[in-house]
Amino acid sequence: MKFTQLSVLLMFFFMTACSPGQLQNVVKDAMGSVPLTNGQIANGLKEALEIGIGKGATKLSALNGYFESPYKILLPPEARQITDRLQKIPGFKQVENEIVKRLNRGAEEAAKKAKPIFVNAIKSMSIADASKVLMGGQDAATTFLKNATFTDLTNSFNPVIQESLDKVQARKYWADAVTAYNKIPFVTKANPNLEEYVTGEALKGLFSMVEKEEANIRTNAAARTSDLLKKVFAKQDN
Repeated sequence: MKFTQLSVLLMFFFMTACSPGQLQNVVKDAMGSVPLTNGQIANGLKEALEIGIGKGATKLSALNGYFESPYKILLPPEARQITDRLQKIPGFKQVENEIVKRLNRGAEEAAKKAKPIFVNAIKSMSIADASKVLMGGQDAATTFLKNATFTDLTNSFNPVIQESLDKVQARKYWADAVTAYNKIPFVTKANPNLEEYVTGEALKGLFSMVEKEEANIRTNAAARTSDLLKKVFAKQDN
């Protein structure tokens, strides 16, 4: 009897001796032994990034997503000098608390529009880059994404932040505060660019969330929510 015929016959007897559950495991093991293609590796990595970005953007775009999180945006040092002096002026006693709240509300609003910007960047990742990133460090994918797209994302994100700040009247509130401050005798006139600062801080927080989710998927098998993710990251685990 030829070898191939014998193999088929032995497999038949083995399959008939197995329970349905055992047979399913055998098939899974056999399928898992098939080497992944470069395309599968790239797709798995992109799926992982999209999961991380989706979770990060969703968390930060919720009410108090920034404001009551480790990524809370505080005023820059030069702005605090202004708020400290304004506390003695009627109507501006709570100026720092109010402006910080509005800055974070603006960032939370902008985060709702951030996901598609990141997803488009992920989809442009080459197969070769994806393979390198998979076998990299805990934040290799996030680092690659940040290095490759940070400038473009900043340019795209800035008008969203500006629109969001205007929606909660943060820039108008700040302009009123700066106008009041500039009327104080002998002070150096000031007018910090809020949208540029908030954009940088908002993106920093968003990338931190993406990095956290990437590390979770790399190290926590339970976080790999699809068969493709399990196969791709099993390659990394070896």
